[in-house]
Amino acid sequence: MPSKQESRLAKVQVLRGEGTLNPAPEKVADPKFCEGGFFDPHDLVQVKYEMLRRASVDHRSVTDTAEEYGVSRPTFYQAKTSFEKAGLVGLVPRKRGPRGPYKLREEVLDYLEEQITTGEPIRARRLATLLREEFGLDVHPRTIERALRGKKNR
Repeated sequence: MPSKQESRLAKVQVLRGEGTLNPAPEKVADPKFCEGGFFDPHDLVQVKYEMLRRASVDHRSVTDTAEEYGVSRPTFYQAKTSFEKAGLVGLVPRKRGPRGPYKLREEVLDYLEEQITTGEPIRARRLATLLREEFGLDVHPRTIERALRGKKNR
């Protein structure tokens, strides 16, 4: 059976992998989070939820609550808005950046696949040149390789 320390480290790894690890757990000053029991200052979703509950239910000021939970007032208001729109899921940080290959739409991927001869290696540089000529797209050869590999795995 894993020790408490090992369990806590495993949880921190899971939180990090899911993008919900609090980047500054040491800034959380609420005594409940300092006791080391149910409340975990490393769990960003739990910290944000308890922060919102503290301000709303316990009628604490936003400034005091934000300071106690180690966040800025704008962060408090962002969390509040997200929670009001989506509930608990709204407190889970979203990944930044594009959601998928925005240049390589389905029609472009189909075109790329038509250019590939079965059994021969993918010539991504050549495909990048063809995309530039055919669609006016400037796509890195590595992006083409990844996209084609991803399409095969679907």
